[in-house]
Amino acid sequence: MNHEIIEKNLGLMIPLIIVAISFGFLVEVVPLFFNKDMKTPVEGLKPYTAVQLEGRDIYIREGCHTCHTQMIRPFRAETERYGHYSVAGEFVYDHPFLWGSKRTGPDLARVGGRYSDDWHRAHMYNPRNVVPESKMPAYPWLFTAKIDHKTTPKKMEALRKVGVPYTDEDIAGASDAVKGKTEIEALVAYLQNLGTLIGNK
Repeated sequence: MNHEIIEKNLGLMIPLIIVAISFGFLVEVVPLFFNKDMKTPVEGLKPYTAVQLEGRDIYIREGCHTCHTQMIRPFRAETERYGHYSVAGEFVYDHPFLWGSKRTGPDLARVGGRYSDDWHRAHMYNPRNVVPESKMPAYPWLFTAKIDHKTTPKKMEALRKVGVPYTDEDIAGASDAVKGKTEIEALVAYLQNLGTLIGNK
């Protein structure tokens, strides 16, 4: 049979695999580059403030995105629990995206404003104080560690190069905005901003 000839001939099989993968890329990925919705921010979307940006980096550093998705799929079971489904325009300024696919913990795409700052602090200090069955580790060091304010303007400059519309004023004031802030303050500021523009319940 023809497939046996291909399967036994490595010199033929490798190019055919490359052709198949390339075709899939062309069909699935390339059209997204021309989709206006993928590049147009939702109404009211602004770049992260200096404090929120540092909080996002702490979120990534601590691996929060490995257990919490930030992508609500358009299924009733998800929208009833988490709120309005995620849309591409919410993530235009996110580098990298933190959508995820594994939910050891709940999705956080619309967590902004659902809990108080004090709740978030208590939860991060010891999750079982507020959610007894939680498997999440505690993060007590965030309450004493200070943000390195010298690196924040450099982060904003780098993000501006990839299209995030930070102004010269944003960058000039970034260092002072985060100076003296603890990591928990930054992380809570980031979490309280998530998903607040679309249908947050």
